[in-house]
Amino acid sequence: MKNRIIKYATLVFAIGAIMITPSCKKFLDFESPSTSSEAVVFESTATTNTALVGVYNRLVGDNGYGSRLSTLFGITADDFKTSGSYSPSDRRGISMYGASSDNTDIIQPFAQLYSGIERANLCIKFIPQSKLYTSGSATEQALMKRYHGEALALRAQFYYELIRNWGDVPQRFVPAADAENLFPANADRDLTYDQIIADLAIASDLVPWRSEIAEYGSFRFTKGAIKGLRARIALARGGYSLRTKTNTMERSADYLKYYQIAKDECKAIMDNGSHRLNPVYENIFKSLHGTRADNENELMLEVAAFGANANTDSKLGYYNGIRFNAASTYGTGGGGMNAIATYFYEFDPSKDCRRDVTLGIFEITATSKKIINTLNNFTDAKFRKSWTNFDGRSSSQQFAVNWPILRYADILLMYAEADNEIGNGPSATAAEGLQLVQKRAYVGFEGSIPVTPTNKIDFFNAIVKERLLEFGGEAIRKFDLIRWNLINSKFIETRTKLQQLIDGTGPYVNVPNYVYAKEANYNLTPSVTEVATLDLFGGAPNNVLFAPGLNSTTAPAGYTVKNWRRALTTENQITSISTGFAFYFEANKKELLPYPKTALNENTNMVQNFGY
Repeated sequence: MKNRIIKYATLVFAIGAIMITPSCKKFLDFESPSTSSEAVVFESTATTNTALVGVYNRLVGDNGYGSRLSTLFGITADDFKTSGSYSPSDRRGISMYGASSDNTDIIQPFAQLYSGIERANLCIKFIPQSKLYTSGSATEQALMKRYHGEALALRAQFYYELIRNWGDVPQRFVPAADAENLFPANADRDLTYDQIIADLAIASDLVPWRSEIAEYGSFRFTKGAIKGLRARIALARGGYSLRTKTNTMERSADYLKYYQIAKDECKAIMDNGSHRLNPVYENIFKSLHGTRADNENELMLEVAAFGANANTDSKLGYYNGIRFNAASTYGTGGGGMNAIATYFYEFDPSKDCRRDVTLGIFEITATSKKIINTLNNFTDAKFRKSWTNFDGRSSSQQFAVNWPILRYADILLMYAEADNEIGNGPSATAAEGLQLVQKRAYVGFEGSIPVTPTNKIDFFNAIVKERLLEFGGEAIRKFDLIRWNLINSKFIETRTKLQQLIDGTGPYVNVPNYVYAKEANYNLTPSVTEVATLDLFGGAPNNVLFAPGLNSTTAPAGYTVKNWRRALTTENQITSISTGFAFYFEANKKELLPYPKTALNENTNMVQNFGY
């Protein structure tokens, strides 16, 4: 048994030499021993930190939030989808809810999440057994307890990601060397949720607030991030999910118990003051690219990307984000995610600054200038190669762009949602939380935010709409719709809206068939200004894109015709088996992914999800 423990402990440190970027260096700068027993590893704060960094390592890379977990698993909802045509065995299969069990893009992420759980289990077991934990100096004990809390939080994050994608996943809360069964069967997700919710309550008592420890920034768990994660998981536990026994979407009878947990945790964060809204919405996302502009600590937890490799860096801004022509001075980048065409028209066109930050309305041409996209070719835009410091001549696909796990805006909106549900209507504090998010979005037009509803149903619907606008492209919307049991009805609603947009009826009656554009200078100004200065015949985009215009296939002199509404067809947007919106989705079946076939082959005690 001793040899087995040493073997598994050694896995924690098999990270190898890494390249460190300045933004991540402070907490990732360590020496990694190639082989160490737990007696050596966990009797030093330095090597314990090394072990913990090995757990954080499982968050990032191509198979973590550096690519697949961030840009594939949270797609499609009524905000974004994956670009390209359907295949059951790659990312488009996930996006269209038609993934097969041998889908190459789900196999490795599944394995990496469990790898993270095993590494966390080792830390969770051995850190409290350390002499430093029980009898070290006050400083050593506090540090070891903090590391213990971080390990508990990391394990909870891994399990949360597994459950929201696969449901009743196998669970193990001890290292493999201690397990009675190395091949556990599917476990009731409610029991797993309850365990990690309890773990997070312990963890939040072990880890200080962000204002008390500044050295790691938002790259590691602090008390606020742990409480926020606990709130998020509690809402998932109290929400709807596809049940294995009944094959229907259900929520537990005691769901309000979990809404209360979410409310309490969010209120504690709001009262503490370590985190606030960044006054500039765009700066949240620029901060992820290396230029820190988030003194308010809205970014409560982000996955640090570094090293220019597939294991520790991200492809954010290369795979997804604004599209850059390869011949431009920025080099190739972006385009892997497309906006649902109706999403553009969900925003207030003249007041809500989030639209132009969230949506890639323009692309960068071979001449390094900007030009408007067609309506069916918008990308996500919170990730942009031009916001990084990478040379456009470099062939690298990794730009060291971080992924946001949790933001303070989510705390305000989770509080508002939970309070409304528990109180059968919103309190003044809940209403204020919603309004704070809206006022930041309507900067300069704060007096024009939507009227705040006072009854439960309308306030809930306002939260549903606000979360659509606030978190577009952040892999949140799909899982919101699932826990609210709204995914099927929202998909039906979106298809109806798409048909209206295609036909130019209803709210889209004045949307033009064509627009006429010229290339314009890309000045890297704030996004609202950048969009406003697109060169369109007829004036500013907020006028041109909301009026019928010339309705001619012939462009005025010097302009190029861009299909706008004419870029959309029923066949391509709705009914196509290769590109139709969420075409393979089936209610009470496709809310969960299939387990990878390789996992089922290795663990014959597991049962495949219904419908696969």
